[in-house]
Amino acid sequence: QVQLVESGGGLVQAGGSLRLSCAASGRTNSNYAMGWFRQAPGKNREFVVSISRNSGSVYYADSVKGRFTISRDGAKNTVYLQMNSLKPEDTAVYYCAADTSSLLPTEGRYVDYWGQGTQVTVSS
Repeated sequence: QVQLVESGGGLVQAGGSLRLSCAASGRTNSNYAMGWFRQAPGKNREFVVSISRNSGSVYYADSVKGRFTISRDGAKNTVYLQMNSLKPEDTAVYYCAADTSSLLPTEGRYVDYWGQGTQVTVSS
C-alpha cells in the first residue's frame, strides 16, 4: 500500500506559477510510475502528466505541454509538478497518482493509488 500526500496548491493570477509536490509513503521500496490528473468542476478527471517508473519517460497532455514540468526525487519519494504560465482553464483539483505499472495509465479508472487532491485556482 502506498499513501500519496499532495501540497502546494493555491490561488494564483493568470500567467503565474505554482509548484505542486506529492510525497509517497508506505511501500515505497518499489518504484512506481507517477503523475498528475486534474478535475475541474462539472468535468471528468483528466490526465495531465506522467513519469515512468524508471523516470526515463515523461508524457504530457497537449493542454499543458510547454508550461508544466514534472520531476522526481527518488531519495525523497517525491514528485513535483512545476506549473508556469497558468491559465484560468487550469483551475481544478489536482490529484497525484501512482501505479505499479511501468507507465501510468492515462485513464484514471486503471490507476492503483491516489492522493487526496489539492486545489489550484487561477484567476483571470
